[in-house]
Amino acid sequence: MTRIRTVLPGLGIALIAAVAAQGIHLLTPAIPALTWAVLLGILAANIPATARILRGFAAPGIAFAAKKLMRLGIVLLGLKLSLVDVAGLGWPTLLVVIGIVLITFMGTLYGGKLLRLPGDQPLLMAAGFAICGASAIGAMSAATGAKNKDAVAPVAMVTLCGTLAIAVLPLAGHLLGLGPAEFGFWVGASVHDVGQVVATAQTAGAGALAIAVVVKLTRVVLLAPMVTGTALVVRARERRNSASQETPVSATLPPILPLFVAGFLLMIVLRSFDLVAPGVLDVAAQAQDWLLALALFSLGAGVRVGELRRGGARTALLALASWVLIALLALVAVWVLRPGA
Repeated sequence: MTRIRTVLPGLGIALIAAVAAQGIHLLTPAIPALTWAVLLGILAANIPATARILRGFAAPGIAFAAKKLMRLGIVLLGLKLSLVDVAGLGWPTLLVVIGIVLITFMGTLYGGKLLRLPGDQPLLMAAGFAICGASAIGAMSAATGAKNKDAVAPVAMVTLCGTLAIAVLPLAGHLLGLGPAEFGFWVGASVHDVGQVVATAQTAGAGALAIAVVVKLTRVVLLAPMVTGTALVVRARERRNSASQETPVSATLPPILPLFVAGFLLMIVLRSFDLVAPGVLDVAAQAQDWLLALALFSLGAGVRVGELRRGGARTALLALASWVLIALLALVAVWVLRPGA
């Protein structure tokens, strides 16, 4: 009971922010509610009066939402993914999408190391830009034991770039003369968050939106193997370091398959074999949106603009480079595959 009482104030604040994000989204349909949730968190973290609350009695609940609710939201995200839909893209398209994710991930990771970003920032930035935005950052952070402070800049940058994509890509698609299917593929293969993909692709009509969502969810499916693979690399590195220093292996090694990732995979299987009733899917989708709204507000609440400014130039440079990289890779894929032709 003491634990519950401790987290309730922060959860209540996060819930109020999530409701506000939904309300603002209704007034500005072009910007997803989850994006507003992150932005409200950043705003609250940098107004002195609200910042004191977030760092004070609300801190346990904010931390709980950023970690536990994020994991639960990712589990439910699996119910939106059907392997049947993914397979319907065909092997050439699947291989191209996988290639885009891997090249963006590795390019961003090594770019971050080259720029000497601190801690696990390069890894988290790579996950966010290559896979599915702030949700991927939360998943990778939880799976590898990354420090919460390392997730702050990646969340801010991936949210900013994804929001800019909503305005920039429709204009660029028009100038490039992309048809609805081509534009939908480009958006699905390059924009970060699922909500941002929907907001961007729907500007070109239902046909663009349909292919964008399937391509985007194909990238989301890759969250599980990417997180598991990274956890294996982290474990191997820890073991090598322990052996070289003749010290015991840390008891806090990340699990090979984190429990929430296993749950995510289970939900994909249930959805793929139509083992979940449509009504349950609807409820789960609503629950997932609210859970992620609370979690993303809480992640945004960790962003301190002053701290971002200190390493901001390098972080912003990596974010811009990663955004351009994945957009260019996806555009080349459009020209090669010619979807809808």
